[in-house]
Amino acid sequence: MERFPHSLLPRAVGPFGSLELGLIGVLLLVVFVFALAAWRSARARRLEAGIAAQQQADLADRLAALMQSQAELSGRMRGMGDYLGARHSDLARLVSERLDAVGQHVGRGLEHQSQTANESLAKLNERLAVIDAAQARLTGLTEEVIGLKDILANKQTRGAFGQGRMEAIIRDALPASAFEFQPTLSNRSRPDCGIRLPGDERLLVVDAKFPLESFTALRDADNEEGQKQARARVRADVGKHIRDIGEKYFLPGETQDLAILFVPSESLYADLAEHFDDVIQKAHKSRIIIVSPSLLVMAVQVMQAIVRDARVREQIHEIQIEIRKLVEDVVRLRERSGKVALHFRQAQDDMAAIGISVDKIAKRGDRINQMDFAGSKQATPAQAPVALFPTEEADDDEEGANPSAVALTKARRG
Repeated sequence: MERFPHSLLPRAVGPFGSLELGLIGVLLLVVFVFALAAWRSARARRLEAGIAAQQQADLADRLAALMQSQAELSGRMRGMGDYLGARHSDLARLVSERLDAVGQHVGRGLEHQSQTANESLAKLNERLAVIDAAQARLTGLTEEVIGLKDILANKQTRGAFGQGRMEAIIRDALPASAFEFQPTLSNRSRPDCGIRLPGDERLLVVDAKFPLESFTALRDADNEEGQKQARARVRADVGKHIRDIGEKYFLPGETQDLAILFVPSESLYADLAEHFDDVIQKAHKSRIIIVSPSLLVMAVQVMQAIVRDARVREQIHEIQIEIRKLVEDVVRLRERSGKVALHFRQAQDDMAAIGISVDKIAKRGDRINQMDFAGSKQATPAQAPVALFPTEEADDDEEGANPSAVALTKARRG
């Protein structure tokens, strides 16, 4: 602390001045305190002013640096803005190109998908049409099967059905003179069909009334006992029908000693051949052949071949006559072809003789061309030798040759 000089302190002025001196001291102390406070305040203000000035200077420097940084930042921002603008333009262009490409690709994809979908829909419509047609056919087939079931359930209609199938097969394969439907025999029986074989007046009987009730019962049986009873019924019914055919249709001198039993269904024949071989053997022993539609077709084809062979045998005499005439025509053709060949050989000989004459004439012409008519080595154009038959060299050099020789050469060529 700074001290005031002693000369400034008041001196004592007497015994009654102590109080005053105390007051003065107090006043002086107060003044000193105020002065000290003012000095400190001024010093503090000066320090604060310096600090404020320093801070202001620092602030100004910082502000200048900030302004410079701001300017640099502004420049960078402008550069960045330009760069970002350029990049934004490039990006926008690239995005636009990509979007266009994607749009085109998507468009092509959608067009392809649309085309594929249209084709698929067209194919689906075609398949639906086929399915509808198949469904219609199935509906018709179902109705036909139901009708067939109704037909097969009735004996009369079943016989008519088997008769119809058998007649269709016979009509398609044999001539009308080779068969007869429902002929009347001497015992008043009427078989479904009678076939006439060549050279034999006896009829081959075909029966189409196959018993079906027992097979229907066999298929409807749902237990072993029912199936056993149905099998026994099948054997009994088919055996009885075989005996009936043998008794009614085997007439000596009128029918063949062999008959055909027509089964109008391939499945029935397959069941019969697989599970009832004893019935098949019994029919064979009774000289009755059980046939399905396909086997009847084969049998009829064999009969057709027999009929054809018989017709060939009947017409063999006429065929022999025609063959004899054909052989005579071949002999005449051979003689005439020999005469033509002789004429060709004579013509070839004549052409060869003509060729020999031409060669001789050409050789004599060459010898004439080689003769010297002038008798000297040099000759005027008017006295030059005339080539009656010029050589190839003279033909190639007609421009420098004698005009008369050229004219003679042209005349010879003509």
